[in-house]
Amino acid sequence: MKVRVKYSKTGPLKFISHLDVMRYFQKSIRRAGLDIAYSTGLSPHQIISFAAPMPLMLTSVAEYFDAEFLSLPSHDEFIRRLNEAGTPMMQVWDAAILPEKALNSMAAVTASSYRVTLTEKGEAELGRVWREQIPAEVEQLIRDEEIVVIKKTKKKEEPTDIRPMIHSCAMDKDAVGMEMLLAAGSKVNLRPEQILAELSARCGVPYDRFHYDILRLETYMDDPAGTGLQPLIKAGNSEF
Repeated sequence: MKVRVKYSKTGPLKFISHLDVMRYFQKSIRRAGLDIAYSTGLSPHQIISFAAPMPLMLTSVAEYFDAEFLSLPSHDEFIRRLNEAGTPMMQVWDAAILPEKALNSMAAVTASSYRVTLTEKGEAELGRVWREQIPAEVEQLIRDEEIVVIKKTKKKEEPTDIRPMIHSCAMDKDAVGMEMLLAAGSKVNLRPEQILAELSARCGVPYDRFHYDILRLETYMDDPAGTGLQPLIKAGNSEF
């Protein structure tokens, strides 16, 4: 049985790498006594894969992984055992049994939503610009038909139009925070930092990652019915 698990990663855990997260859940699953499936061969390993790993410095309330199990307790017992085996800063919120033909979580991801607020450093150095200039620049960003930036990969730098990757971006009415829905996944991926860097450039201020707290709110896939986006957990059945 393939199970999709939804969890959060908060607090100081924003400083740990994706490899650390993988190791954390491998050990938590063993401590929880769950009957996970292992690969065959000379070096068996747990059959587990993660969706859209986050870079350092981001927190999230909607991370996902898929894992195969030979048997399962009830839904609530499954979640309880995983949470008791770990830390509240890596809280498991939901789980669903996937149908046989479901795409794995990494392949299914098409978008992620984020909330951005200022850190204490950001408020001190950028607070006035955030409230007086950024809202107008966000509105202009959405009106623009083309936004060309230099995207960097491991192998090259190239100009890229990121406008098709921005589903939405808006400031709160009181300019406390900003929410954005961006393309994500293995085929097309836009990081919220790239939007913040573009807005900083438009306001004539240097971009500083430490000005911002970025929280991932949800990770989405395309709705099989073709009606838009839906959270990854909706691919399966949470009643078990």
